[in-house]
Amino acid sequence: MRRPGPGTLAWAEEFHGRPGDPPDPRVWRHETGAGGWGDEQLQRYTAEPSNAHLTSAGHLALTARHEADGDITSARLVTKDALTVEYGRVEARIRLPHGTGVWPAFWMLGADIDAVGWPACGEIDVMEHVGSDPFAVHGTVHGPGYSGIGGGVGGAFRAARPLAEAFHTFGVTWSPDEVRWHVDGTEYFRCGPGDVAGPWPFRHPFFLLLNVAVGGRWPGNSTDGLRLPATMLVDRVRVYDGAVSREPPSG
Repeated sequence: MRRPGPGTLAWAEEFHGRPGDPPDPRVWRHETGAGGWGDEQLQRYTAEPSNAHLTSAGHLALTARHEADGDITSARLVTKDALTVEYGRVEARIRLPHGTGVWPAFWMLGADIDAVGWPACGEIDVMEHVGSDPFAVHGTVHGPGYSGIGGGVGGAFRAARPLAEAFHTFGVTWSPDEVRWHVDGTEYFRCGPGDVAGPWPFRHPFFLLLNVAVGGRWPGNSTDGLRLPATMLVDRVRVYDGAVSREPPSG
């Protein structure tokens, strides 16, 4: 099944800028720190250019790497308190990293997370990839009663070749009562309120996230076969036919 052609472009991030610079700080904020991020992940997220920077090819590079002290660092970028999206087609053109143990993702969280917490805010995973399965990506929703590793509601897309060999466009088409997932224009899963075992917290604005995790309860924390650095390249992020809100910078 294929989705319709492009609609009206509501917002786009093309990652143009000087090589080595961070992504636009008016849109993308770094979430930093370690502590496992809820499921025993190994990386420490930083705001260092070595973990997140623009490239000469016009891409955003998010890199998980070993530091000299043996630490694993990476990057997690969010549009929280800067930009939100409500409905429409939300997609990103991405080249995934290779390797066992890496866990790159493009996803969304409800903008009311500070008020209601997770999972009551809702989570839409546009794309998650576990490097030990190089042919598959996953699309999932999480909400009250259906959240966490193995608890969300979603589906998987399996490619004919390893996904890290080329750029692919991962997206969702989101309406008040349905989310549909697609890869390179091919729809592979959809769900609505009747498909989940709890409330449907997907009728309000969400913010965007891009990150590369390492380890965790899904990919596992064995470092056998883990080869770093591992880089996710993001060519662009676009929203069609949705409501996009920008918040003024604080201060």
